[in-house]
Amino acid sequence: MSNNSQPQDASRLANAPLGRLMLQLAVPTVLAQIVNLLYNMVDRIYVGRIPETGSIALAGLGVSFPIILLISAFAALVGQGGAPQASIAMGQQDYKKANRILGTSTAFLIVLAAVLFAVFWVIRKPVLMMFGASEATLPYADDYLKIYLLGTLSVQVSLGLNQFISCQGFAKTSMITVLIGAVTNIILDPVFIFVLDMKVAGAAIATVIAQFASCAFAFCFLTGKKIPIKITRLRKKTFSPLIVKKIIGLGISPFLILATDSVIIIVLNTVLQKYGGPKEGDILITCATIVQSYMMLITGPMLGISSGTQAILSYNYGARNIKRVKKAEKYVLILCLCFTTLMFLLSRIVPEYFIRIFTKDALQLQLCTWGIGVFTLMIIPLSFQYVFVDGFTALGRSKTALVLSLWRKGDYMLFTIVLPIFFGAKSAFYAQPLADGIGAVMSTIAFLLIFRKHLEKREAQP
Repeated sequence: MSNNSQPQDASRLANAPLGRLMLQLAVPTVLAQIVNLLYNMVDRIYVGRIPETGSIALAGLGVSFPIILLISAFAALVGQGGAPQASIAMGQQDYKKANRILGTSTAFLIVLAAVLFAVFWVIRKPVLMMFGASEATLPYADDYLKIYLLGTLSVQVSLGLNQFISCQGFAKTSMITVLIGAVTNIILDPVFIFVLDMKVAGAAIATVIAQFASCAFAFCFLTGKKIPIKITRLRKKTFSPLIVKKIIGLGISPFLILATDSVIIIVLNTVLQKYGGPKEGDILITCATIVQSYMMLITGPMLGISSGTQAILSYNYGARNIKRVKKAEKYVLILCLCFTTLMFLLSRIVPEYFIRIFTKDALQLQLCTWGIGVFTLMIIPLSFQYVFVDGFTALGRSKTALVLSLWRKGDYMLFTIVLPIFFGAKSAFYAQPLADGIGAVMSTIAFLLIFRKHLEKREAQP
């Protein structure tokens, strides 16, 4: 493809009516995020319904989840570090560079997958104990994790490369990538868990097969003829250490967002186990697992809205269409605020319907209803955090995005540790809204001080 040609799908990012374009990109990406949540959520739903051992097995999955999240974080490092750069290169009409970014990212994902599998396979049991597993929950956590790790390559490739599908304007295809895996998981979970009586191990096997299906589809699409930038045969000249450095520089922010999420879950589980004691520890961890699943139904779509529209910001920033960048950012914020307002209301009206999907236990129903109410206190202001951080990332301001992300996560971790010392185990749940509120304020201040100046600087460049 000539550097001077502009594929129709890329041209849409510059010329299509903005409101309609944002919906075309955001809606499939949001749906993809929701569907992606089903990987772990569906496992939790079915595992929670295993006769007699469902509740304790669900706590085991909650303990293993930080490692799963950390593996996904490395995929985000490459995907969200490479895809915006590829999109900017497309905006500059440099498709050769965009293709090289994709090729380097693919090779990087494969290397990371091999390293992550080897490391976590060796250390998984002691790590699970450090992460809050009890003698009762460890067997379930280990049974799930050791099988899940076999699908590490599929996770890295499907999640990482899917970003390169989205950044080229193929949001529907990106959604299909995730949908294939989720539907496969939904179908196979009850077969392996109940029909074949494999319980927790069955949930992990179903997930690994589903991840492979997603991976195969994404890889095939990116090697096909329909897409502007694609994976070609990986050669030494395709791989660029300089591009790897730039990927890490830009992707470190979304990586740390997910990685610190993992650390926070670890800290939360440990704190709940410590201050809850032998009687309440596992009960509170089960509650936290369910409440966090509900929160993912909020933060996942928010991320879908903000990251799904990154292609518009990055492309037009590369093309120096600053007016369109500003307008797009405003639309993204409005979409997020509308969504979080709706979820805030639903959190107060019908949380029990969501909880009953996981458990019918009366104690857990009461406890989780309270937990959801606490966790969602600041989800409307959280819109500002998500939109502005992803906006900075789309424009190549990775350091700014990183500082804002770490500020919120640091506050979250601090409150999770400190609050239970004075107010008991349950008070750790209040760490979420406190950190969300502070994060929203800091992100808004940074946006007002930096965003416009950064765009003006780009507009003035020759």
